Amino acid sequence: MMLKKLPAAVALATLTAFAGSAFAQVKVGVIASSTGPTALVGIPQKNTVPLLPTKVGDLTVEYITLDDASDSTASVTAVKKLLSEQKVDAIIGPSGSPNAMGAIQFVAEAGTPMLAPVGTAAVVLPMTEQKKWVFKTTQNDDIIAEALIEHMSKTGIKTLGLIGTADPYGENWAKVMAGLTEKAGIKIVATEKFQRSDSSVTGQALKILGAKPDAVLVTAPGGPSVLPHTTLVDMGYKGQMYQTHGAALPDFLKLGGKKVEGTILAASLMLVLDEMPDSNPSKKVAADYIAAYEKMHGHKPATFGANVYDAGLLLQQAIPLAAQKGKPGTAEFRSALRDALEQTKELVATQGVYNMTPADHSGFDERGRVMITVKDGTWKLLK
Repeated sequence: MMLKKLPAAVALATLTAFAGSAFAQVKVGVIASSTGPTALVGIPQKNTVPLLPTKVGDLTVEYITLDDASDSTASVTAVKKLLSEQKVDAIIGPSGSPNAMGAIQFVAEAGTPMLAPVGTAAVVLPMTEQKKWVFKTTQNDDIIAEALIEHMSKTGIKTLGLIGTADPYGENWAKVMAGLTEKAGIKIVATEKFQRSDSSVTGQALKILGAKPDAVLVTAPGGPSVLPHTTLVDMGYKGQMYQTHGAALPDFLKLGGKKVEGTILAASLMLVLDEMPDSNPSKKVAADYIAAYEKMHGHKPATFGANVYDAGLLLQQAIPLAAQKGKPGTAEFRSALRDALEQTKELVATQGVYNMTPADHSGFDERGRVMITVKDGTWKLLK
């Protein structure tokens, strides 16, 4: 293997070949941002890889995990290495929305399915010849946004401020919210952007404060979701604060502290698993994943890790179907794997239930979200 030629930003994090690479018949590349600004997302994803299925039917599975250091250029380099040198049958990742967007062209050219555990729906919508090779293991923005808008309407919110990352994640959220708020009779009175690596958003926060919105929605994934939120609170903002599912991680609570009390978001049932009824189809799958992760790593995973776990469940179901059409390592197998993923029906996973179609490569419905608030420093089901 030529992995030692990777640049520093694409360091080889782990090489997991459970049955020995000489016997591994299916190769899956994983790109996780376990360092850099997106590390709070990428670390639980990297840590989830050892929990993925290593044997599917008569086939063994090898996972090759790379760290792109949260850098989009390094993501592309890693994708190219996995495709050309490792000749992987599928890719899980990258962690960040901009990183995944940059990889689409190359996985499409190689005819290799990519399961993207990212927030933005832009990786799969609008559907194109290139995007048909991409599957998304998180809820599309509109599924989450509709729940937030419903809550805003019920609680009498008429004006809204938006502050989000200046990347595909924040941009797609701004687009989705513009359409939904107009229909709901809610006016967006301020829209501000910031970079994930920014250490201050004072200027943007002042503009939002000046617009005096009834509520503010922060549209940022992972750690960057905290800064604009706490900055607005420090400046004296008293309106309702909303977050997207991008903030659904333990570090949001740790870094935000008392300043994020009362936050409302729509996100995975994993955050409030103990409050979910046993009748919820995903409760047992999520509980099993959390228990296995905690046993291995000593702490509970962020929901971002579950997005990689779900990718493993999707592949576990699709691989036997693809094997009927071709041998792993061939174009026929990769194409059949794509087709099988697209035909996924009622697959119960940690985040919800997947139903893929040629037009919908995320596959979630309302079962993939619950309304959550922050109370006494922890997540609570919003009632």
